[in-house]
Amino acid sequence: MERTGRYTASEQTISWLLSSESPSMRYFTLVDLLDASPEDDRVQKEKTLIMQQGYVPEILRAMSEPAYEAAFPKYYTYKYEGLVWSLIVLAEMGATRIPAIEMYCEYLFEHAQERTDGGFSMHSSKSGGGRASEVIPCLTGNMVWSLSRLGYRDDPRVLKALSFLVDIMVTNDGIEVERQRPPYDRYEECWGSHTCFMGVVKSLKAFSAFPKDRWTTAMYAKYDQMVEFLFIHHLFKRSHDLDRVAKPGWRSFGFPMMYQSDVLEILDILTSLGVQDQRMEEAMKLVVSKQDEHGRWNADNTYGSDRLLIPIGKKGVSSEWVTLRALRVLKRYNQV
Repeated sequence: MERTGRYTASEQTISWLLSSESPSMRYFTLVDLLDASPEDDRVQKEKTLIMQQGYVPEILRAMSEPAYEAAFPKYYTYKYEGLVWSLIVLAEMGATRIPAIEMYCEYLFEHAQERTDGGFSMHSSKSGGGRASEVIPCLTGNMVWSLSRLGYRDDPRVLKALSFLVDIMVTNDGIEVERQRPPYDRYEECWGSHTCFMGVVKSLKAFSAFPKDRWTTAMYAKYDQMVEFLFIHHLFKRSHDLDRVAKPGWRSFGFPMMYQSDVLEILDILTSLGVQDQRMEEAMKLVVSKQDEHGRWNADNTYGSDRLLIPIGKKGVSSEWVTLRALRVLKRYNQV
């Protein structure tokens, strides 16, 4: 298959992103698409404004309401307004660590993180920490990535959760070759004969929060295993019949992803890790095909973004966030 050709964002599209009302969008456009230095005055200005204007302060205001605090115990099941989902969005928006965010993160460490091996659970245990039988990989991966982005990357509790993914994650492809050890083997859809795609994707997302010079030998081995799992599926196909699509919905792009995923998020993670492979080509061509005449990409799916504390974007219309992600993917993929 011929490799996707070089691709450059138009000045019109870049101007549209830089004129966004969101300082988060302006910041990531400068840093990710224009390669502006973190010390650049414009970058510093937008980074400061992230905490003062737009989504981040609006979300934090909503989280400070007494009714929200009463819902803390439903941190995962309160979709998509609970603590887990709000912290994912804050991390995606480039929020920085402040006392209010620390309070929310500490709550999850105390009530959601399983205390023996460090994975994150859907419910709290009566004895403290997360319930071991309800630890799931997609949640753990999301939490490692989000907490790392929110200033906890070097925290021993985050490193413990990362180690959980390295030690526990399996990549079965229709046959239970790797058995998951109890008590983390409750959910067949997560750990069984065919490993959950979302678990693999979010685990790789967690890995992407750490520079490779800090990776262990075991982490590299697990990374290679998970990347190959995605590649034998060409990201969204059936590995045993590549003419069939395993995840049709993944061809519809959206933001933010929460526990779900799509082709664009997977490519964003892989390219952030410097991955290049012929088996990415069909997915890359899909990204290019979805650009409209104005150089933008629509949000094909909301993935619950209309149910967030502060809704983000609308289905079927141009999305700044999907456009940013698409341009970032194409830029990285064509840098070699």
